[in-house]
This record gives sequence, C-alpha cells and structure tokens, in this order.
Amino acid sequence: MPTPIPAEPLDDPAERRVSSKVVPIRAATLKVACSSCNLRELCLPVGLAPNDMDRLDALVESRRAVKRGEVLYGAGEAFRSLYAVRTGFFKTRVAAEDGRDQVTGFQMAGELLGFDGIGSERHTCDAVALEDSQVCVLPFGQLESLSRQFGDLQRQLHKVMSREIVREHGVMLLLGSMRAEERLAAFLLNLTQRLQARGFSPTSLVLRMTREEIGSYLGLKLETVSRTFSKFQDDGVLEVRQRQLRVLDEAALRQLVNSTPC
Repeated sequence: MPTPIPAEPLDDPAERRVSSKVVPIRAATLKVACSSCNLRELCLPVGLAPNDMDRLDALVESRRAVKRGEVLYGAGEAFRSLYAVRTGFFKTRVAAEDGRDQVTGFQMAGELLGFDGIGSERHTCDAVALEDSQVCVLPFGQLESLSRQFGDLQRQLHKVMSREIVREHGVMLLLGSMRAEERLAAFLLNLTQRLQARGFSPTSLVLRMTREEIGSYLGLKLETVSRTFSKFQDDGVLEVRQRQLRVLDEAALRQLVNSTPC
C-alpha cells in the first residue's frame, strides 16, 4: 500500500511578499532552541549526545517570525539556510505553466523547510505561512560543516532528507493510482498521524489549508474535494464543520487506502 503522504481555512489570505522579522536568540535562550525544545525528537537533534546538542544549539543564531500569508523564501532566491518549523504551519508551492500555483507540500512544527535549494543553491519553490508561525534558522554551510564533525547529526540529516524523498514518492503514487476518495483518505490519515506525533488528538483537527489548496496538492478540483468531504460525512466517516474535522471511522479511511494496488 502507498504510504499516506504528508499533509494538507476556508478563507484564503492574500499571499504577498513581506519582509519577516528576524529575532536574534541570545545565549541565555539558546537551550530553548534545541536542547529543551519539546519538538527535539521530531527535528534534527533526535538522538544527539549532550555535547553535540550544545554545538547544534550554538548554530541556531536566529529565530524568524512569519505572519500568515507571508513568504519565508521564494523561488529563485539564493539558498543559504534550512528552517526548522518551531510553531505554525506552512505550504510549499511552485508556479505551473498556466500561471496557477501548484501546492507541493504542507509542513508543520518539528519539520524542516528549504531542502529544495540544496542542489542548485537556489530555491525552486515558495514557502508560505498558513498561520502566524516561527522558524529556527539553520545556516546550511555551518550545518554541513558541523555534520561532518560528528556522525549522529549527519545521519539524522540524511534521515530527514530521505523522508522528503519518500514523501515525494508517496505523492507520485497517490496522484498516479488513487481515486479521489483514496487520495483524500490518505491525506487525512497522514495529517492525523503527524499531529498525533506532536501530542495532538488523532481524531479532532483544524485544517490550516483551504479545500482549494488540498485539491492542488492532491491533483483534484475544488468541487471534487468538497464533494468527497460531503460523502465522507454522509457515510459517517467524518464530521465536518468548516475547518474543524472529527474522524469518526478511522478504519474506513484505512480500508480505502489499503484497497489501492501497490
């Protein structure tokens, strides 16, 4: 079965380029960045020894606040840093040939943004905040140098990059072989799994993205997404109240995904 892929308001904010506030992290608060962060088991520091954690703490030089609708980085910009999402929710998008935006992913707290820029040293997509958010800035040159000095960080960085490759593979499987109901079921399962890993309810959630953005990500029209949500509600699988969702029958969602040929 294809692995359920990563995530994905009903009012779409005007998305504009606005310079975001960069907040320096003083030495006294560095421990909050990694060592004492409640997301450390989901981010790069997982499994690091205390001494190595201190060195990673020293690397996090700034924290950046990004308002809802603002762009963290844009396509074509020089690649300098990775960004660890500390709070909030983001989407990544690319401009399609017809001028429309194609959503390529959704990222939440504990996940990293910016891998798209490593190969060409320029970002190939935009990263847009779906709500007021905060990221930790990880200068990539320093991170790369530090990862060569101790293997645990290098292995963890490779794991995170591998996870991105698996996510892309999952998207291709989903778009190539699944019906609309199966796509939305896989999306919702993945989203609830990721939220549960962060201590949130596995059955009740608030969507941070519009139905149109979900459709863009899943390769579905807005009308199809809305119709599928309504069907899930009529079938007793979901309870839908605008942005608020409650999963009533997780087994039914899993059955839809499991029925898809690998």
